[in-house]
Amino acid sequence: MKESNNLCDVNSCLLCSLCLPDWLPAIVAHKKNFEVKKGQQLFKEGDPVSGIFFVFKGTVKVHKRWDSEKELIMRFAKQGDIIGHLGLGNEPLYPVSATAMENTVVCYLNMDFFESTLKVNTHLAYKLMRFFANELQESQRRMRDLAHMPVKARIAQSLISLKNQFGLKENGLVDLEITRQDIASFAGASYETLFKVATELTNLNIIELSGKTIRIHKEELLSQIIKGDNL
Repeated sequence: MKESNNLCDVNSCLLCSLCLPDWLPAIVAHKKNFEVKKGQQLFKEGDPVSGIFFVFKGTVKVHKRWDSEKELIMRFAKQGDIIGHLGLGNEPLYPVSATAMENTVVCYLNMDFFESTLKVNTHLAYKLMRFFANELQESQRRMRDLAHMPVKARIAQSLISLKNQFGLKENGLVDLEITRQDIASFAGASYETLFKVATELTNLNIIELSGKTIRIHKEELLSQIIKGDNL
């Protein structure tokens, strides 16, 4: 990562928007901005915890090893989102990895200052508590789905989740460039299975995957697949 100056506006991210105005000068004094190239890791699973990152610009995938050859994408972080917060636990190692999906700018705070920030800014601490609770619920849901939901339904759900998180461009494409391998990793599927299911859904004119773009033609049919209905 390359450190840069004067990139963060001390306004856009979750941290700055929820902190007391009087605390912002302290953030300016302690923060560091980094430019992260596409494919570059902010940290990897097992690294010693150093601090917290907030996405100022770009998209980052948060992932962990699934087995010796696969990875599972836990979530995607976009502008304003927090990364590295799982390092707040007692184990001083990051339990996940974070990789830039495009050229990205992040704001970094070391852990000691971030913990001081939480103690002073109670509104921020409360919002983060709600965020952690929601993320835990989502993580438990995904683990349940991996165990019980058919892979075709998981792929359908992943496509809808991407559309809901990133929205649509004016041309109707999901506003995210993503490889098919990353879609497979997000759904907890192999690339071969993702290719097979995507071909079937494309032939039915339910979706269209072209390069790194996603177009959803019939979201209601994806929802039927998630419910277990036969098409």
